[in-house]
Amino acid sequence: MNPVDALRVCPSALRCVAAACALLALTSARAQAPAPAPADQKVEVSAQPLSDTEQRRRDPVAKTVVGRDEIEKYGDTNLSDVLKRLPGVNMSGGNPRLRGLGSGYTLVLVNGEPAPPGFSLDNLSPSQVERIEITRGPSADQSAQAVAGTLNIILREAPRTRQRELRVGTGYTAHRPTLSGNGQWGDREGALSYTLPLSIYQWRGQRDVLTERTWTDPTLGAQQLRTPSDESFWGGGFNFSPRFTWKFSEADSLNLQVFSQRHNFNNRQVSDPQRLQGTALVSVDDLQVNHGHWQMQRANLQWQSKWSNGARIDVKLGGQASRSVFHADSDVEDGLGNFLLARSTQGENRELSQTTGGKFTKPLGDAHTLALGWDVEHKRRRESRTVLENGIEQIAGFDGQPFDADLVRTALFVQDEWEIAPRWSTYLGLRAERIAITSGGVGAEVRNTSQVVTPIWHINHKLTAAGRDLVRASITRSYKAPELNQLLARPTRNGNYPANVSNVEISPDYVGNPALKPELATGLDLAFEKYLPQGGVLSVGGFHRRINGLIRGQVTLVPSVPWASVPRYVSMPVNLAQARSTGIETELKGQATELLPAGLAVKGLSLRASASLYRSSVDGLPGPDNRLEQ
Repeated sequence: MNPVDALRVCPSALRCVAAACALLALTSARAQAPAPAPADQKVEVSAQPLSDTEQRRRDPVAKTVVGRDEIEKYGDTNLSDVLKRLPGVNMSGGNPRLRGLGSGYTLVLVNGEPAPPGFSLDNLSPSQVERIEITRGPSADQSAQAVAGTLNIILREAPRTRQRELRVGTGYTAHRPTLSGNGQWGDREGALSYTLPLSIYQWRGQRDVLTERTWTDPTLGAQQLRTPSDESFWGGGFNFSPRFTWKFSEADSLNLQVFSQRHNFNNRQVSDPQRLQGTALVSVDDLQVNHGHWQMQRANLQWQSKWSNGARIDVKLGGQASRSVFHADSDVEDGLGNFLLARSTQGENRELSQTTGGKFTKPLGDAHTLALGWDVEHKRRRESRTVLENGIEQIAGFDGQPFDADLVRTALFVQDEWEIAPRWSTYLGLRAERIAITSGGVGAEVRNTSQVVTPIWHINHKLTAAGRDLVRASITRSYKAPELNQLLARPTRNGNYPANVSNVEISPDYVGNPALKPELATGLDLAFEKYLPQGGVLSVGGFHRRINGLIRGQVTLVPSVPWASVPRYVSMPVNLAQARSTGIETELKGQATELLPAGLAVKGLSLRASASLYRSSVDGLPGPDNRLEQ
C-alpha cells in the first residue's frame, strides 16, 4: 500500500502514530524498575569505550562507524579526504554520495541535525570530528529522507581536561601554494566544559574540459558542437564551531553547539566553441568570471536527562540563518569571433530555519527498548536574481523580483528494539511526516501538501552463539523531498539564445514547479558480516531500491512564454516515472596476521579493501543508458 492509500484508510497518519506512541508509553509506565541492591552489598563497575567494530556489531541497524583513531591516521586536512577511503562513499564537490546515488539521496547530518544547504564537508576539519556513522537504511528517530543512507558527522565533545591543539598545513595546487590551519582550545571549569575549534583554509583548482554535443534540430537537421574550455577556481574561508556542556549532575546535562562559517569562491572560464556539423546558432559565454560567498550561523541547544529506571529524554531546539551572494560577468560571442553582448548576473539567496524535536527512550524489561518522539521544522527560502545584457534586464518583470518558498515539516515516530531470542533481534519503526509548502513570487501563491508514512523493519540473526557471524536484513520505506529552489516558479532563460530567437531542445530555458511531490522509495537490504578475533570485518551485502515519482527535468516546446517573443523549449522538474537502483557491496579490513597465511603475514600491518557494483534504470526513458543521474 502506498502512503496515499494508507492515508485514505487513516484520516491522519500523524494521529495514528500519536496513538501508537501513547499506547506504548502506557505500557512502559507499567513496567517495574529492578529492585535496588542490598545496602551491605558492594558493587564495582568498570567499563571501557566500545571499539568502532564492536559498536558496529551491536547496532540493530547496519552501520559503519569510523572513530578518532581512524580519522587521524592519515593526517588529512579536510573531511572529504577521510570519506573518500570509506566503502560505498563517493565525493563530488564536497558532497558525499552513498551507494552510487546522487547527493540528494543521501541524508547528511551534523550531530544528528540535517546539514544546511550550501554546507560542504570540505569546510570541516577532521580535528573537529569525534566519529563518522554511515547507516545503510533509514531509522524512525531520524528523517526518512535517506534513500541511499545516512551520513552522520559527530563533532568532538567538550573535553574533560584542558585541551590545546594547533595544526598548520600547506599544499601546492594549480601552480599556487595553499594554506590551512586549525586549532582547539578547550577546558573545564566546574560544571561547564567547553571547546573552541577554529579552522581556516584555502583551495585552488584547475581543469580542462572538452564537451561534445550532438543533436537533431527539427528545422536545421543534424548538429554537432565541440567546446574546449579552460577553467580555474579558487577561494577560502573559515569554520568556527564552539561547543559548551553544562553537567548539572550525572543524570542531567545541557549542550550548546554553535556554527559560524564563511566560504568565498571565484571562478574563471574561457571557452572556444567549434561547429563540426550543421548551421544552428552557436552563441557561448566565451569568457566568464564569477565570484561570491556563502555564510551560515547556526545554534543547537540540547537537554538530556536520565532516570533511575533506565529511561532517558532528549529535547532539542535549533535555529539557522544562511546567505549566499554571487556575481558573474561574461562576454558572449557567436562562435566566429564576433562580439554579441556583455552579460552580468547577480543574485542573493537567504534561508532561515527553526527546528525542535524530542525523543523519549525506555527499556521495557530485558527484551524491548521503546523510543518515541517528534520533529518539527520550519524553513523559509528567498531568492532574487537580475540578469543584464548590455545593461538591459533579460527577463522583464521577473529580474530583481524576490521569489520565496516556505516549508513546514511535522513528524511523529515510534520504534522498538526487540531481543526476540539470544540469536535473534529486530528493530521495528514507524514514522509519519507531513510536509506543507507555500511558494510565491510574481503571481499568486501556490500551496502544496504531502504526507509520507515510512514503516521500517530491520532484523538480525547471529549464526553462532558468540555473535561474530551476522546476517542482517531490512525492508524500509524512505523518501526524497524536492529542493526548495525546485519549487520556486521563477524562470531562467538560456542566455545563449536571445529572447527573439527560438532555442534548441538541448539548451532549454528553466522554470520551477511548485506542485512537486516527494519521491517515495521502497528498499530491501541483505548482508552477511563476519567479525574476526583481532577486530577485522568481512562484509558482503546487496540492496535494491524502487523509487516512485522520480523528479526529473522534462523538456517541452512551449508556444508562448512571458520572457520571449517566440516559442521556446522549457525544462521543468516533474514527478516523471519509476526508477530502480541495485547494488552489491563488499568490504574487508583487519590485521595481516588474521587475513594472510602465516608465511605472508607481517605483524603490525593492517589491510583493507572494498568493491562495489551499482546499476540503475529509469522507466519512460529510452535505453540503453536510461540510468539515474550521477
